[in-house]
Amino acid sequence: MTGNNSSTVAPAMLLVTTNVSTQLIMPVDTGSPSTGFILWGAALVFVMLPGLAMFYSGLSRYNSALSLMVLCMLAGAVVSIQFFLFGFSLAFSETGGAFIGDFKMGALNTLGAHAFPHTSPQIPSVAFMVYQMQFATITAALIFGSVPERTRFVPGMVFVFCWTTLVYDFTAYWSWGDHGWIRNFACLSIAASDHPCYNGAYDFAGGGPVHIASGFAGLAYCLVLGRRKHVHVEHHSLVNVMLGTGMLWFGWFAFNGGSAGAANTRAAMAATVTTISAAAGGLTWIFVDYGFTRKLSALSFCSGVVAGLVGITPAAGFVAPWAAIVIGFLVSIICNGWVRFKKRLRFDDSFDAFSVHGCGGFLGNILTGVFAQKWVGRLDGTEIDGGWLEGNWIQVAYQLGSSAAIVSIWSRRTNFASRTRQTVTMKNTLIMFRFRLVFLF
Repeated sequence: MTGNNSSTVAPAMLLVTTNVSTQLIMPVDTGSPSTGFILWGAALVFVMLPGLAMFYSGLSRYNSALSLMVLCMLAGAVVSIQFFLFGFSLAFSETGGAFIGDFKMGALNTLGAHAFPHTSPQIPSVAFMVYQMQFATITAALIFGSVPERTRFVPGMVFVFCWTTLVYDFTAYWSWGDHGWIRNFACLSIAASDHPCYNGAYDFAGGGPVHIASGFAGLAYCLVLGRRKHVHVEHHSLVNVMLGTGMLWFGWFAFNGGSAGAANTRAAMAATVTTISAAAGGLTWIFVDYGFTRKLSALSFCSGVVAGLVGITPAAGFVAPWAAIVIGFLVSIICNGWVRFKKRLRFDDSFDAFSVHGCGGFLGNILTGVFAQKWVGRLDGTEIDGGWLEGNWIQVAYQLGSSAAIVSIWSRRTNFASRTRQTVTMKNTLIMFRFRLVFLF
């Protein structure tokens, strides 16, 4: 979210109000174009959820397609309620510490016309909440791409609720919260103070909280549940996969573009690099697979498009269009290689949620630190130090550290009783929360 480092406020937000519950002076949105822009963005990001459901249903067996779609949509409903009640406040409260927010912005308390002056200064908090809610819902649904055909509804929803609370809300706050330690990596000693520096790891739209967190959660989930009883290689409807990919690509314009937090030139740049990276990723993956099979595959193209979209997500508001081609190419190559290598490891990451989102998000985060440029940030008045390309090599270290920290939140006890095939029960779901939080910094 690029409210990240911006100190500018839209002309439409000239009135000022005092928020009693938080004791903050917050500008009031009297009606700016950015409010409509963000609501449009929220609707497009919502469309990604049925798009993901369509994508997963096409990859599954015929008799599992509907249940996967229901799982994705149920996850969206559960997380929507969680996010409204307290998840949004935990992830974006501007009065929290360096580690997690508080409950002051939860439920019926303070959502309204006021804006967050350091996170989303140009839109009202209610618009920002509904936009961010769509991020949380699709992040939770992504996990089911690692465990299809072996997840029951009730345990799955319990898992989603707990995971969103204990993992997503934390990592979102670290990356985007006013006092989050990842956002203030360069000044950890004052991150929780009244004047944080906003100089830390770059993550424009969710390389860490969305893709790394969900990808590695999917890996952990599939290791706990074990392999499917009948592992299949055929996919019941590649038409569904193609349609789902199109819906995801469509929604990703708002996923990344809307993360500018306003209708401005930086939002346009983010949308531009998004589609360029997707195209580069799709072409790269399909021709890499062609080198092995001598066939042009629809599934290869779709996998590459998603990999390109994942890789550009953290970089969208920081890199130039030419860098998007490089990022899409590199992320697609690496994810393709991992998909081939994982077969040797014999774990059942069925639809490659970890292989594409976990690996692609991690690599995209690192490449953001390489290719970030100052002039892209200045498109909306945000000052950044740039990346390695402009001599700021320490940014790569910030990106690597933040990515490793988000991975480590899923560091788990190595004691598994067995790796035999399992049926999903409530007990198996609760095993997931034997994972401990590990903090690198």
